[in-house]
Amino acid sequence: MRRPYLLCLILAWCCISASAQDYPTINPTAIYTNAKGEQEESSNYSGSAPLTGRFEAHPENVGSYNAYYEWRFTLVGEESDEPYLIRYEEDTEYTFTKAGTHHIQLYAIFTQGNDTIAYTDEYWQDAEPLSVTISESKLEMPNAFSPNNDKINDIYQAKDGYQSLVEFHATIYNRWGQKIYEWDDPAGGWDGTFHGKDAKEGVYFVLVKAKGADGRIYNIRRDVNLLRGYRNQDSSSTTDQ
Repeated sequence: MRRPYLLCLILAWCCISASAQDYPTINPTAIYTNAKGEQEESSNYSGSAPLTGRFEAHPENVGSYNAYYEWRFTLVGEESDEPYLIRYEEDTEYTFTKAGTHHIQLYAIFTQGNDTIAYTDEYWQDAEPLSVTISESKLEMPNAFSPNNDKINDIYQAKDGYQSLVEFHATIYNRWGQKIYEWDDPAGGWDGTFHGKDAKEGVYFVLVKAKGADGRIYNIRRDVNLLRGYRNQDSSSTTDQ
């Protein structure tokens, strides 16, 4: 005789449990794109500036709730714990140009009448923030190259390993001070030509002005040896060690 009563209690409990799971939730994610266009999704990423992050809230069960979003960006180690940037979109994008570890938290509030679901200070006391660490800058320029189409040191450019450069400009001059070539991307460089013709072998001069994500200023001035007739057996022999 009591089975119908117990069955009703079980069904009622199941309905309550199901409805309790229908409140709004968030699941913040980050996808990072580096200077080479390579993408990676990560909650704890390390890379070189400039680095672009795409941050998405992924809300669920919003239904008829009114949603408020607040992305907070802070830099670990700053004297103030206040965010250096706040964005109010559900999904947002930001390019990091400053070295250090950045934390990203999504504050979200959902309201419906007198009902409020909040993911704010209390929530983030236990939840791990999204984190991205921007490396300190590095830049070195070689003292020689050999543009002879052997695919070894054919382009005069920054040495491999440069990183976190938010500004860059390089200019090549000949020994009379005439501007030969200039470029603004550390991935670019000079192919050893001038007005569409091969530049003569000899000594040129490079001036590089750059700025790192860590605030470091680079003013590099040095000779550049154009060794057109050189055939590389060891590519490292045409650059500083």
